[in-house]
Amino acid sequence: MSGTVLKTSRRNFVAHKGRMALSAVAVLLSVAFVCGTLVFTDTMNTTFDKLFAVTSSDVTVAPKAAGDGEETPDRGRPEVLDGAVVGKVAAAEGVKSAEGGVVSMSVTVVNAENKNMGSTTGAPTVAGNWSDNELKSMKITSGNAPRGPTEVMVDADTAEKHHLKLGDELRTIAITGDIRARISGIATFTVTNPGAAIVYFDTATSQQALLGSAGSFTHVNVTAKDGVSDEQLKQNIATAVGADTYKLQTAKEAADANRKDVGSFLDVMKYVMLGFAGIAFLVGIFLIFNTFSMLVAQRTREIGLMRAIGADSGQVLKSVVVEAFLLGVVGSLLGVGAGVGLAIGLMQLMGAMGMHLSTDDLTIAWTTPVIGIVLGVIVTVVSAFIPARRAGKVSPMAALRESGTPGDKKAGVVRAVLGLVLTGTGGAALYLATAAEKAGPGSLWLGLGVVLTLIGFIVIGPLLAAGVVRVLSGAVLRPFGSVGRLAERNALRNPRRTGATAAALMIGLALVACLSVVGSSMVASATEELDKSVGADYIVNSETGQPVLPQAEQALRATKGLDHVTAYREVAAKITAADGSTVEEGIGATDPTYAKDIRRKMVAGEHAAAYGKDSMSVGSQYATAHGIGLGDELTVAFTGGSTVKLKVAAITSDEGNLDKGMKYISTEAARGHVPADKLPLPFMLLASAQDGQSDAAAYQSVKTALAEYPQYMVRNQTDYKQALKDQVGQLLNMVYGLLGLAIIVAVLGVVNTLALSVVERTREIGLMRAIGLSRRQLRRMIRLESVVIALFGALLGLGLGMGWGIGAQQLLALQGLKVLEIPWPTILGVFAASALVGLFAALVPAFRAGRMNVLNAIASE
Repeated sequence: MSGTVLKTSRRNFVAHKGRMALSAVAVLLSVAFVCGTLVFTDTMNTTFDKLFAVTSSDVTVAPKAAGDGEETPDRGRPEVLDGAVVGKVAAAEGVKSAEGGVVSMSVTVVNAENKNMGSTTGAPTVAGNWSDNELKSMKITSGNAPRGPTEVMVDADTAEKHHLKLGDELRTIAITGDIRARISGIATFTVTNPGAAIVYFDTATSQQALLGSAGSFTHVNVTAKDGVSDEQLKQNIATAVGADTYKLQTAKEAADANRKDVGSFLDVMKYVMLGFAGIAFLVGIFLIFNTFSMLVAQRTREIGLMRAIGADSGQVLKSVVVEAFLLGVVGSLLGVGAGVGLAIGLMQLMGAMGMHLSTDDLTIAWTTPVIGIVLGVIVTVVSAFIPARRAGKVSPMAALRESGTPGDKKAGVVRAVLGLVLTGTGGAALYLATAAEKAGPGSLWLGLGVVLTLIGFIVIGPLLAAGVVRVLSGAVLRPFGSVGRLAERNALRNPRRTGATAAALMIGLALVACLSVVGSSMVASATEELDKSVGADYIVNSETGQPVLPQAEQALRATKGLDHVTAYREVAAKITAADGSTVEEGIGATDPTYAKDIRRKMVAGEHAAAYGKDSMSVGSQYATAHGIGLGDELTVAFTGGSTVKLKVAAITSDEGNLDKGMKYISTEAARGHVPADKLPLPFMLLASAQDGQSDAAAYQSVKTALAEYPQYMVRNQTDYKQALKDQVGQLLNMVYGLLGLAIIVAVLGVVNTLALSVVERTREIGLMRAIGLSRRQLRRMIRLESVVIALFGALLGLGLGMGWGIGAQQLLALQGLKVLEIPWPTILGVFAASALVGLFAALVPAFRAGRMNVLNAIASE
């Protein structure tokens, strides 16, 4: 009998392949997103691994202060080595060759039209000297290497992207000034270049122009003699130059350090994308559950016949589970293939944005298809298990009844009570999150509230459907007369099915609403803070984190019509309070005019007093935690500078979010305690127009003064607010795009529910047509049913999401983002768009219903 049941499962799966198709698409999309994410990130890892492995010399010697190999861009130039170290390293035992290298990422390269030639993807612009080590990863494919201060070589990817050719002039802007040179050569990567823009000079020009120090280097590339291992070579060099004098790394250590930096970014991207894939899987569960619930209901008589001829409940359950297993396998296999295609598409998209990834490096680990298939099959089988159990409980007597939907118009009492308890508990947790005084405990309450209210709404959905659908129908369906009433009754006929279909859409829209509330509140809070706290007229900074170079600062200070210019830099220090506690953090070093540019609320003293000799300010939270009052002294050890005692002359309030907790000293004090070559450059300039000066004229003067430096953005307060809004908007749009996958799966669920519902009601539809319902009215009825289900899901999702968003905003208020703003245009727009989604989802089911032959429909069972 077992073999017969399995054969029946396979036959049913093939016979109902059309009904299974949309469920298979849901599995396919979810698995494709998981596999595509894994293939894409693995490929990026492979690309960077190859690049780091090829470019790393056997041993690299760098300054001890270089830390983990990261340049300190706020200083404008990297740490350097004296050129004499190259000879010392070359003399070490086992060294075949030692070559000094120069590299700087604190540069901007522009063309003759003053357009930035840097990457738009966040990859750095790198300038350095052309050396033998570069030949490991590049070859000159046009022209020749730079031979003097008037020649520069550029990488082929940058040349192609910006249409550069031999003889074109490039201007490289560095801390030492501008370097104008013509392109003498173009070098092509022999491995994949992930997107950095690279320019090369000869060694002497690189030293003078990038480091401001003839004869200095940023590192030494060392090649081992045959038979000498990298570890042995490292030990030999340590003996020759001093083990603790320089930072020594083998090729593997250097590659691992670089990989760690890149890997942290890739891991964040991977887990975020997998999170959205998980949401798509969650939505897909409802689709598959609904599909099998309806298929089991439609095959009640068939299952009863199987029970009558000897199949027990376990065999029937196994039959349905096997169908789900086959669906999971087919959908997952297709999803793995689609995932590889998705990864290639993402690579092409990144290529269009400037990050070049070659399909030659396409990496498909054996675990990727295994993970995709296992996930797809497990999710499908688990989703179908409850309908399968329901099928196993069908009695042999069902063979004597007409097939149809079991009577489940009212959700069970247990389900209703459980849903109310979960929702109520979740609501209480959200309330506790809003009432929390600290972000840590509040975040835990918020997470618990989100999970419980989501599950609660899913469980209570059928109970809500009875009431909410009637209310929606009164506004949306009743104007359509009898057709609208028929659509309402169809939606209410099976509340459990309606609730499950709407829940799939609810999840995606709840996240959209939550993020919209949080994003709008962040922008509104930041805008209010700017209005309240910022007195400066103009703000100058780099969106890529580049420091403000001295020549750019001088150009701004020389601009006519400005009352003052304030430079804001951050110096690293170790601060010790009287109670013995020590913290390592940045101190804001600014001009005294900063007290005018930023209106900080004071707890004690005056802001301007912080800029006196041997004086500083601290934040109120730090002062309270360590019992600090006006006149107390703190021991401040400046990184790379001296250790001094500074008197607390002002205590700023930490109520706002602007510069919260920042400690201040004057720029002159920073210069007195930190050597000039260790002092960071400003990361922002603030400026104000003279009284009586036209704002438009002063704004234009500032833009003109900095026109030669396209790496800096010049904004007045209005533009700065708009930039904040745009940044948040771009982030939200990206998130909405990823959530779009879940919404697509939810739409497929509506389509599938309607399609199976049409099949289920074939005889009923035939009878309605026979008594006068036209094809047009029939299609309208199905479309209206779809619209009201979509609006029901949207109403639940948007309401739930706004609750989550309000809870999250209240937590952010603890960090100073105190303005709650509900983006009603977005919320109402999404609600209206849900009606269109419902119309779209009903197109195919309504068309198929309209094409039914009336007599055949009436004769069907």
